[in-house]
Amino acid sequence: MIILLPPSETKTDGGVDASALDLAALSFPELTPQRRAMLAAVRQVSTSLSRSREALGLGSRQDFETLRNRAVRSSPVRPAIDRYAGVLYEAIAVPTLLPHDRQFALAHVVIQSALFGLLAAADPVPAYRLSHDSRLPGRSLRTLWRTPIATGLQRLPGLTLDLRSHSYVALGPAPASAVTVRVVSDSPDGRRLAVSHANKAAKGALVGAIVRAGIDHATVADLLDWATATGLALEPGTEGGVDLLVTV
Repeated sequence: MIILLPPSETKTDGGVDASALDLAALSFPELTPQRRAMLAAVRQVSTSLSRSREALGLGSRQDFETLRNRAVRSSPVRPAIDRYAGVLYEAIAVPTLLPHDRQFALAHVVIQSALFGLLAAADPVPAYRLSHDSRLPGRSLRTLWRTPIATGLQRLPGLTLDLRSHSYVALGPAPASAVTVRVVSDSPDGRRLAVSHANKAAKGALVGAIVRAGIDHATVADLLDWATATGLALEPGTEGGVDLLVTV
């Protein structure tokens, strides 16, 4: 089972002392050419604060993000699952994982990055800033990543549970066999509506529950049976996906 996550714009600082980015240490080595191209483009645009602000959609108070990008090849690294720190990852509560739970996460979580493509949870990466909608001069993220990421996802073994946002799906669609998770709520008139504001937290809580249970689900039916037994409102959705029902 693979749990496929989006990244987060918020990232932790620091890392292992005296460490630095080593592309050869990352999973999905077939993505190395694209990673090199993206790193070069980020390095080039980061030489100018004004160009970096425009390319990354930043304000002047976020110039620290450009400084991060300038040092991306030399700054310390830490496992990807510890680097990302947005709402979804806060809901997983990664720092509270017990050792065996953490090992399950490292073995089963894959994270999609605008800079690095696909990352295993254990892959050592630096702090950086690049989003799905960043506009690098002479580089289209969709053109660069769409086919390589889609190919990489097709090669993932077993059941793939896709919790990415639509914007990251656009950078690399998953195979038809992947199971998409949609966060929904029941409206007063009986319709089931997609939820936006609680989306990331709900997905993170689901991932945290799966990781702490430590069960390598082989099929979506197995996953749904486990969710029912656990008390999670995970139900069959549309087009082979699943709906995570939350109360708004």
